[in-house]
This record gives sequence, structure tokens and C-alpha cells, in this order.
Amino acid sequence: MGKNKIKIFSGSANRSLAQEIADHIGIPLGEAEVGRFSDGEIRIGIQESVRGKNVFLIQPLCNPANEHIMELLILIDALKRASAHSVNAVVPYYGYARQDRKTRARDPITAKLLADLITAAGASRVVAMDLHAGQIQGFFNIPFDHLTAVPIIANYLKQKRIRGEGVVVSPDLGGVTRARELANRLGLPIAVIDKKRPAPNQAEVVNIIGEVENRVTILIDDIIDTAGTIVLGGEALKKKGALEVYACCTHPVFSGPALERLNGAFIEEVVYTNSIPVEASLPTEKFHGLSVAPLIGEAIIRISEERSVSALFD
Repeated sequence: MGKNKIKIFSGSANRSLAQEIADHIGIPLGEAEVGRFSDGEIRIGIQESVRGKNVFLIQPLCNPANEHIMELLILIDALKRASAHSVNAVVPYYGYARQDRKTRARDPITAKLLADLITAAGASRVVAMDLHAGQIQGFFNIPFDHLTAVPIIANYLKQKRIRGEGVVVSPDLGGVTRARELANRLGLPIAVIDKKRPAPNQAEVVNIIGEVENRVTILIDDIIDTAGTIVLGGEALKKKGALEVYACCTHPVFSGPALERLNGAFIEEVVYTNSIPVEASLPTEKFHGLSVAPLIGEAIIRISEERSVSALFD
């Protein structure tokens, strides 16, 4: 099954990434109109034939998340009704992923609700990147391909040739697997910040497990949202004698005071990917963006040709 069977469409969330993916594959971006009626309801128009095609719909569920979720669901429905052979939802950033379990009585599990909505809309497959919680894959009863940006981040850090001894640091216990993968690719040891959350979007460092004194430290997380965790982690590492701190993430949510906090923090550089769009011009040279389009493009080709996707990360 060749590239002539692949169609790439995009919602409004990150059309530039969708265009990069289409360019990498070597096909034009599909023509679809995503607009609004006068009362604010979403209006979708697929402006070319998709009959018998493998359609890949690029739509990160970033802010405004609810708008982008509805766009995704309506686009899936429209493509399914247009007789596409398969409709594959490519969701580089899976919104509501932090609501993946009940932490208190009467909490919703919104990540599962979202999985049910995408499945009910008619998606044939979901492709996502660096989920906040890996168990979200199990919320789906359709094929799910989980990609990671860690190799892209690792390649960039290798090019920088960071001076001195380094250590990869997980900002919390839940991110140890991600930190270990980056550490293995860089040939470095790991350390872990033990923290607690007294309230949502608030964090307190309790302890640092591992040796960070007189080392260059690399913090790696899936999301930087308000940047409270990363900045607090940088301060804690500095107090423990770290020489430099680099902060890396896949999803640059950068909400609220994030940019102001990162600019004033003990952090040499913030490395992020374009899984979701960021401001056209970030305020300082401290920020460096990496593209995930080649990775997603290769995954799409492999899925269409029924080849292994996991081999991309060997």
C-alpha cells in the first residue's frame, strides 16, 4: 500500500505541523475547511474525495482543548461518512491525560471519557506521543500507537556536547521510565526528584535521590504547563550543587506564568517539540524547539505499509 493511498488532514490546532508531516511524506495536505457558524457551532467541509483512502487526521488537543476535541470528533465523523478506508486520529498531545484515574471520591476519569468519544466517532486507530499516563493506551479498544520524542531530544543534546559529567533527572517518581530512556541514549546516570502536590498545578520538592553535585543536570518531563515543577526542580538541583540545568519536554503547554518563570529560573535552556504550537517568538534565546514531523511522518508510512512502528525506536 503506497503513499498514493495516504491522505493527511488537519484541524485548526496545529496546521503547520500537519503541513510538515505531509511534506515529509511527499504528499499534499488534504483540503478541509474548519470554520464556525454564526452561533459558534463548528462547521466542517471535506473538499476532496477520500473514498478508499487511509486518512490520517492531525489534531493535538491543546488549548482551547474543548474546541479542538469537537473539531477532531466531527472531522472523524465526516471522513468516515465520506467512505475513507480508515480514519486514523493522530493526536500528538492527548488532552485531559492528567485526569487518568480517581484520586478522590467522585472524581471523573476524563481521559477514559475522551477515549470513548474518539472511538464512538469512528476512529480506526489512534497515534499519540508521550502520554502523561501510559495506561491511557488501555482505555481504547482500537489499535493504538504510542510514539516518543525522547530520541529526538537525545540527538539534540548529543550535538550540544554538554561539558563535564551529566545526569538525567526525573522531576517526579512517575517520570522515571522516561528519564531512564533518555539516560540510556546519552550514556548517563539518572536522579529522581521526590515531590508532592498539595494542590493542582502546585508542587513541593521533598528530596533528591541520586548524585547531582558538580554535574550538568538534564530535567526531562512530558509536559511543561505552568512550569512550577521544572522551576522548583531547577532550584532544588542548584541548592544541591548542580553546575547547570537543562529542561526538556515533549509538550510545551506554557500556560499562565510559565514563560516568566522559565525566563527567571536557574535553567540554561528549555528544549521542547512542536507537538503543540507555541508563541511565534518566545521572549529569549533560552528556548529551543525541535520538530516531531519526521517521526510522525515515518510512523504514518509504516502504519500504511503495515510495517513495525516500534522499530523506529530501536
